[in-house]
Amino acid sequence: MARNKTPSFVLTLKLDTQKYQEDILDKRFNIGRMIYNACLSRLYKNYILMKESKEYRKTCKMPKGKERNEKFNALRIKYNLTISYIDNYAAPMQHKFKKNIDSSTAQKLAERALDAVNKLIYGKARKVHFKKYSEEISLEGKTNSSGIKYRDGYIVWNDLKIPVIIKPNDKYAQSAIQSRVKYCRIFRQYIGNRYKYYVQLILEGIPPMKKRTIGKGDVGLDAGTQTESIVSDKEVKLVELAPEINTVDREIIRLQRKLDRSRRAANPENYNFDGTVKKGTKGKWKKSKNHIKTQIQLKDRYRKRAEIRKQSLERLANYIISLGNKIKVENMNYTSLSKRTKETTKNRTTKRFNRKKRFGKSIGTKSPGLHLNIIDRKLHYFGEKLIKVDKTKVKASQYNHIDNIFDKKDLSERWNTFIYKGNEIKVQRDLYSAFLLQNTENDELNRDKCIAKFDNFLKLHDKELKRLKELKETKPLISSMGI
Repeated sequence: MARNKTPSFVLTLKLDTQKYQEDILDKRFNIGRMIYNACLSRLYKNYILMKESKEYRKTCKMPKGKERNEKFNALRIKYNLTISYIDNYAAPMQHKFKKNIDSSTAQKLAERALDAVNKLIYGKARKVHFKKYSEEISLEGKTNSSGIKYRDGYIVWNDLKIPVIIKPNDKYAQSAIQSRVKYCRIFRQYIGNRYKYYVQLILEGIPPMKKRTIGKGDVGLDAGTQTESIVSDKEVKLVELAPEINTVDREIIRLQRKLDRSRRAANPENYNFDGTVKKGTKGKWKKSKNHIKTQIQLKDRYRKRAEIRKQSLERLANYIISLGNKIKVENMNYTSLSKRTKETTKNRTTKRFNRKKRFGKSIGTKSPGLHLNIIDRKLHYFGEKLIKVDKTKVKASQYNHIDNIFDKKDLSERWNTFIYKGNEIKVQRDLYSAFLLQNTENDELNRDKCIAKFDNFLKLHDKELKRLKELKETKPLISSMGI
């Protein structure tokens, strides 16, 4: 559902809950989960009926245009895939639990379920996900005037009044809370050995300025799946995305292996002789107390990894913005890169079939798409935006500005070799792509700018390679860097 288009930002604060308040909140989270699942189930059934209808199949074959869109809208109304329908569907459920869930919170849960089905309709998702009993869910209102409300340092919701913790030395939170509260969102996280409860205040305007600066000039970014190349007139950097999470990743792998050993030891009858899982074992798994304890530890590590990653990406975004205000990057589709390839190919040397896996694991771990969203969000605070260059027109990974030619390379080739001023030079491939992106204008490479800035780029490029080689002596680098 579209909200007011005025800019917003989120302030997350801890709730100072008592035991009886936590019990009530836990009950409300479970009720909210059931309302969401019920709405999603109804909408999904309606979607299947619409998809199986002759009208829908006939409309899909129509040429794209206004008439086709009108037909689809009529089908959505006919098969009850609208906000008004799902709000009315959720109303009796909300009335039954009105002491715990208010009407605006129930409507938001219903509309969230509709958003999930809409993603299915528009091809942005392949399936819908129901909330399991142990899975977390957040509850939010529509406004700050009813339902979940913030009032003078307290969250007020039906018969609950919970203090919000704002530390005396937290100048940012004290300044941010002066903005108008649009609506509130409550959620919980399992930290250590217990749940902790938080509120997200969605505030109107832009966040208070920290020590945030923005530079002037062009910056080129070559955003890989695990690394990022940054080129400006003053700095050239090749960095790993969120290197701080590597320690947590090792803990996650260790706990995953521990879980697998525990599961196999407690359920030997569910495995075949070769170690694979037998068919028809759903719901027939026994869990020991240590297994459940390990699951909780693993859940906590995932939470910790997500927080460390976000903090790291925020810091890197601040650094990039300090280099320039015109930040240019290729328009990449990380969702398609994370999927398995459909084409079956053979290795030219070994003649074996190549693996169909691509970059799903590294994209899921390092979140390059999230990093670009963070940069774009921060640029908007200064009235700028991330400039996305059409990769099919620019072809930064293939272009050679010295000879003015395009030379397609294998992904394994990490260096470009040029003859420049009578000498053979080697330039790191990702850094050179970022240099070319820095000198694009309106989806076209400006060769004159490339020629004028190339000497300065080479000087900074060699300085960065020296830093990376020194760094390699103390810790391993990502193999795609080619160092």
